[in-house]
Amino acid sequence: MADELQRLLDAEARAQAAIDAASRERQGMIDAALAAARDADARFEAGRSELRAPFLHEAQLRADQAVAELVRKYAERQRALRELAARHESEAVDAALTLLLDPGA
Repeated sequence: MADELQRLLDAEARAQAAIDAASRERQGMIDAALAAARDADARFEAGRSELRAPFLHEAQLRADQAVAELVRKYAERQRALRELAARHESEAVDAALTLLLDPGA
């Protein structure tokens, strides 16, 4: 009977040792997977700026083009308004002179 108890105790100790080894192996696998995920995340973050650079460059070019177009349109509108103002000023001067020189007309 003592031999059977000893065998059972030895089997229980071996089973516990196997469980402990499996737990350590499992924890090692979890740690390795977490480290791999962290490395992948770090590589992704490092490469993200390289991925975005062409899009940012294209957006900057488009913004520059839009600004240049707005500046051109503004300058054209300003020129047209100045011409209109000069014409109206000339017409007003002519009308004032006509009125002053010939009040009956």
